[in-house]
Amino acid sequence: MTTEEPPRQGPLTADEEAFLRAFARTILTVPRALDADLLRDQGMSMSEYTTLRLLSEAPDRRLRMNDLAVAGALSLSGMSRIVDRLEQQGLVRRQRCPNDRRGYHAVLTDAGFDRLRQAWPAHLASVRRHVFDHLRTADLPAFTAALQRFAADVPCPETSGPDSGSQIR
Repeated sequence: MTTEEPPRQGPLTADEEAFLRAFARTILTVPRALDADLLRDQGMSMSEYTTLRLLSEAPDRRLRMNDLAVAGALSLSGMSRIVDRLEQQGLVRRQRCPNDRRGYHAVLTDAGFDRLRQAWPAHLASVRRHVFDHLRTADLPAFTAALQRFAADVPCPETSGPDSGSQIR
């Protein structure tokens, strides 16, 4: 028999309120700052960079479009627009799925991989400046574990339910 502690009732403590406000501000401002830096330094949005990165990490540098959308936390139509832009630049190509002629894979081209490698140093510098420079004294493994618990505790609408399709990792 497990003895789980019931959820606390009542107002947040001052420390809890301060954390919640800082966390909420961070989840809004950090992605915007990373995106702005990539746009300024590389002429590439964070969504485009993330798409190239996800494809570079996938087996054979390819993912089904719906899996890519889920991994990138975007709708399928949103991911299609990003892949369209990357395809026009020769960084990604679409290829029919061999086992399902209705579906498509997004495939990272050699030029796309080279573009990702070119953008990586600028993105890394931005991540260090906007994130890791502020975590010098933090216990990074404990903080990472807490963030993973946050994400695991909140179902993502496009990845839950009977019609969610396949998920990546």
